[in-house]
Amino acid sequence: MEFQLTDIQEEIRRMTQEFAAKEIRPLADEIDKKARHPEELVRRMAELGLLGMMVPEEWGGAGLDAVSYAIAMENVSWGCASTGVIMSVNNSLYCDPVQKFATDKQKETWLRPFATGEKVGCFGLTEPASGSDAAHMNTRAEKKGDRYILRGQKNFITNGPFADAIVVFAATDPSVGAKGVSTFIVPKGSKGYIVEKNDDKLGIKGSHSCTISFDECEVPAENRLGEDGHGFKIAMGTLDGGRVGIASQALGIARAAFEAARDWALERKAFGETISNFQAIQFKLADMATEIDAARLLTWRAAYAKDKGLRNSRESAMAKLYASEVAMKVCTQAIQVFGGYGYIRDYPVERHFRDAKICEIYEGTSEIQRIVISANVLKQGAMGVLGV
Repeated sequence: MEFQLTDIQEEIRRMTQEFAAKEIRPLADEIDKKARHPEELVRRMAELGLLGMMVPEEWGGAGLDAVSYAIAMENVSWGCASTGVIMSVNNSLYCDPVQKFATDKQKETWLRPFATGEKVGCFGLTEPASGSDAAHMNTRAEKKGDRYILRGQKNFITNGPFADAIVVFAATDPSVGAKGVSTFIVPKGSKGYIVEKNDDKLGIKGSHSCTISFDECEVPAENRLGEDGHGFKIAMGTLDGGRVGIASQALGIARAAFEAARDWALERKAFGETISNFQAIQFKLADMATEIDAARLLTWRAAYAKDKGLRNSRESAMAKLYASEVAMKVCTQAIQVFGGYGYIRDYPVERHFRDAKICEIYEGTSEIQRIVISANVLKQGAMGVLGV
């Protein structure tokens, strides 16, 4: 088994770490405190090819692999978790399904400008009433001639306030449940496309989200993505890849909190010596480092499976579950290392703690990940990518 990064992956690691350290991290605190959309960083990510990393070059993307994407997501999120999730949604939740299911004609309009970063997309699956029960949605799409009429609401739409288009899921035949869901690409500005007020969130405050309502919204039939009734499969497959991005975001947050705690321990003095000399602190740091490394290996395994074209529902769920819970644990312990200073906004671990929590919730809660994992491991003869 080869654990060494390729030359290209190493270059992505170096480039994104430098970008995060020099351009993203200096703005992270201000972005959080002002709940400001980091428009200048989104432009820079577009310039660096980070908004369509896995899209082939022929369609305006960087043509890179999922492991490179995981590395880049970790580093960008290490700099600023809000900036990281903006990148994640455009790559994983918008470009990925459009790349896989759009016709070439659709790709010219709905993929190329989004892969280059000229435009930004979002993803609409969750609803106010159904939440994680994505198979039973209230949003409807009624076929009328050469158009569909959309009615309903999608909430917690990351990038929603400024996105140029949404990949949205609606029931075209509610009588057959999940088999009656279809997928549509709807541009912002369409009649009946209503962007509601921004959500006021605990963390990732620079990543704006909102509810998007569809009030008799007319969508041309040519904007349907994939076959009629295939929407639920498109959504679940998209989330498998999206969970690699969120696992990577969680890794970036955890690493930032760990490094802050380590550096604080080396400087903070108590009882006549630096607290790094105390075994209680040493053990906390040892646990943090070990669990971050374990989460990274799970995440890269899931990304590797995606690159190989292997079914990776189990691997992505494991990575997302473990990495997000590690992020919360590491951030909690980082605050403990800082003591009272960790609880005030003058120090970064308070922000990391708030940012980490959402990783256990969006793109499938930890409970949903456990359902996915258990469903896979209970299948007789089911094996993972590495045969375990």
